[in-house]
Amino acid sequence: MAAETRKSKRDIEVTARLLNRELSALEYNDRLLDLAADPSVPLLERVKMCRFFSSNLDEFFMVRVAGLLGQAAAGVVVHSADGLAPETALLAIRDRVRELTERQARIWKKELRPALAEAGIVVARLSELDAGELKQLESRFEREIFAVLTPLGVGPGQPFPYISGLSLSLGVLARDPESGEERFARVKVPEGLPRFLTVGSRGRLVPLEQVLGHFLDWLFPGMEIVERSVFRVTRDADFEVSDEADDLLEAVELELRRRRFGDVVRLEASSSTSRGMLERLQQGLDVEDDQVYEIHGPLDLADLDELTGLHHPELKYESTPGATAPRLVRAKQPRDLFLEIGRGDFLVHQPYESFATSFEAFVRAAARDPDVIAMKTAVYRTSGDSPLVPALIACSEDGKQSVCLVELKARFDEHRNIEWSRALEQAGVHVVYGFPDLKVHAKMTLVVRREGDTLRRYVHVGTGNYHAETARSYEDLSLFTADPEIATDVASLFNYLTGFGRPVRFEKILVAPFNLRARLVERIRAVAHAAAEGKRGRIRIKVNALTDQALIDELYAASSAGARIEIVSRSICMLRPSVPGLSENICVRSIIGRYLEHSRVYAFEIDDAVELYLGSADLMTRNLDRRIEVLVPVEQPRLRQEVVSLFDSALADNTASWELAADGIWTRLAPSKGERAHNHQVNLQRRARVRSRRVAAARNRNR
Repeated sequence: MAAETRKSKRDIEVTARLLNRELSALEYNDRLLDLAADPSVPLLERVKMCRFFSSNLDEFFMVRVAGLLGQAAAGVVVHSADGLAPETALLAIRDRVRELTERQARIWKKELRPALAEAGIVVARLSELDAGELKQLESRFEREIFAVLTPLGVGPGQPFPYISGLSLSLGVLARDPESGEERFARVKVPEGLPRFLTVGSRGRLVPLEQVLGHFLDWLFPGMEIVERSVFRVTRDADFEVSDEADDLLEAVELELRRRRFGDVVRLEASSSTSRGMLERLQQGLDVEDDQVYEIHGPLDLADLDELTGLHHPELKYESTPGATAPRLVRAKQPRDLFLEIGRGDFLVHQPYESFATSFEAFVRAAARDPDVIAMKTAVYRTSGDSPLVPALIACSEDGKQSVCLVELKARFDEHRNIEWSRALEQAGVHVVYGFPDLKVHAKMTLVVRREGDTLRRYVHVGTGNYHAETARSYEDLSLFTADPEIATDVASLFNYLTGFGRPVRFEKILVAPFNLRARLVERIRAVAHAAAEGKRGRIRIKVNALTDQALIDELYAASSAGARIEIVSRSICMLRPSVPGLSENICVRSIIGRYLEHSRVYAFEIDDAVELYLGSADLMTRNLDRRIEVLVPVEQPRLRQEVVSLFDSALADNTASWELAADGIWTRLAPSKGERAHNHQVNLQRRARVRSRRVAAARNRNR
């Protein structure tokens, strides 16, 4: 439900100091639906937002709702930060999810599907096909689909089948016309086939589950099909690895096998499903009434990626490959890149600037440069087309020290990380898996190079994963530096992660769970103290999520002392802004657009002095206390000004920005009368193009 229709909530007195974490997460999904319904957004980009909504909701149930259900089942009463008990929180979540899924169904039915049809992408129902198209569909069903289907009946000697998580199924009630016996059966919608089948010369797209429903007679010959219903289950997919696990790789693999059989936390069924069918499903799946969600449209719209992947450039954002960062344009040979980093720190802002010609070039240079003697990296997620793995292997084969710290517990990427970590080990790379009780979430790479009779270290610290695909759609910042103190800190951290010993004192970088929390508190309090003395004090924070209660209390105190606090939190925010006597000096925004805002940046200002950090850590308790995170200082004045200008642009956005009120409602901003429209991401895209043209022109003049 849009914020405008929920204004009545604002009549409720704001009493809790914090917003509910789970409901805040759901409000992010509501903002995605705002964009799905926005006609000013290209059509297939709107469809993409609808798809993101579904995949986000799946993960929300697999992890967050599963945790609350586990607490409720165990009788554990752990109130959330805003005072809700698990049962109360689950009721509030259920109500909000119903509102949101109904809104998504309306947007798909009344806006997106008709608009797609008008653009020539027709998602058709079986009833809309003509006789020729139905005949063609029957031929295709016989040729490509029928052989892979397996109906699983339930009856004597046939127990209710196992239903895998997130798989789409048909529940079928079939009757024997001779005996009158009725049986329930499940038919799984095959995952190896396209979700939408192209039919006829008009190229109509028909959902696969409708095709299966139409030809059920083939699977149940001689039976009467009494009812067919589409359903889907979501299972608990979170897991914990014991702190005492001797073999982390083996422990993670065991938990992955267990994940397949996690408890059902949600049953989605099409709204046409009868009560009798629902009862059969609930009994077979051991699902309570409050875990059932009736869907008034297609289930699993995460599969809309088949539509967004169609070649219709006119229905998408213009393709804009990232420009090469100006400082890297002159780097033709591997040694040139290291010489450029040695000249002074520089930033790369993805995807406006290229990941391929910055970080990927950095690791390729490490593999190719004969003067490089070692490369160490920490990887949380990566992709199959990333050059990082080949570069590590090339270093190892060339006799260079090659070390990769792999986080096996990166949620939903565990299988992939296990597979390529084994490939690295087989190639001779030193692979380290970290700790059972700490996720390594830092994004850092260290290259050691022999220069004359000395060794020099080069460092990359970023806010995003070393993932070539997401680097084209996630907004992230990277710092390249050869600063000796930062390099020593990073080297010491790698030694701690791969060896055995106590963490050393870090001179410049902030590292969780060691000094990061304390240093952030120290900086917040310094700004608060300055503001209380009448100086200009301002804190600017850009994160994906803000949930840590202790840090929120520090921000409240700084606000009360007179400091101005500006927060850009993409998804979750438990802080209540604009509450008199508590947070009247705090503003919270969220930017959602073409790119996913992913960078984490912290700025602490006292008069004209600015202290800046960027890195991997969100302001969540898990990031501050239970993960290895790194924030690196941005020290060069020119780079500081660059980051300050990024904050200025983000906070000036009035077209793709939402502002949070004290009651938890997000309102989309719009230019006021006479105000110029400002879109932060479009502005950065335009600036990157201008900078790229200037660099190209200068290069041509110097030829």
